[in-house]
Amino acid sequence: MTEQTYVRPALFSRPAPIFFFIVAAVLIDQIVKIAVDHYLPLQEVVPVIPMLALYRTYNLGVAFSMLSGMDGWFIVGMRLIIVAFVIWLWYRTAKDRWLAHLGYALIIAGAIGNLIDRFAYGHVIDYILFYTESWSFAVFNLADSFITIGAACVILDELLLPKKASR
Repeated sequence: MTEQTYVRPALFSRPAPIFFFIVAAVLIDQIVKIAVDHYLPLQEVVPVIPMLALYRTYNLGVAFSMLSGMDGWFIVGMRLIIVAFVIWLWYRTAKDRWLAHLGYALIIAGAIGNLIDRFAYGHVIDYILFYTESWSFAVFNLADSFITIGAACVILDELLLPKKASR
């Protein structure tokens, strides 16, 4: 006699919670970008705390301005393919993999947030700057942070969470 154990699906493995989370994250990202675009001076450093400043700039490429010389529609198409691929990964991932599902939700939210910018403005609004006197990191935004944190969640899921044995 084999004992069946019920595995509760992770919150973001279900369509409704992931949908509402993504919508909320995209709304927050867009509200912040609208505020930045209206109130933050263009390409002027506004110090927040040591090593962190706000600096509004426009990114015509993808992360860290890579591919900025490419056609905008190529970049949009590439992002749409990535979103579709991450949705496929989300669908194929075991329902109990909560960290991976959270990561996929963050990646999708970030990609959609930057896609909206691309459609609405023709560029992505970036505004977060980490720096020292001799170094500065690329300017980025909340959507980029979602993508980075989401990727870290997927990697941590693979490295830290136990896997079930295949039968």
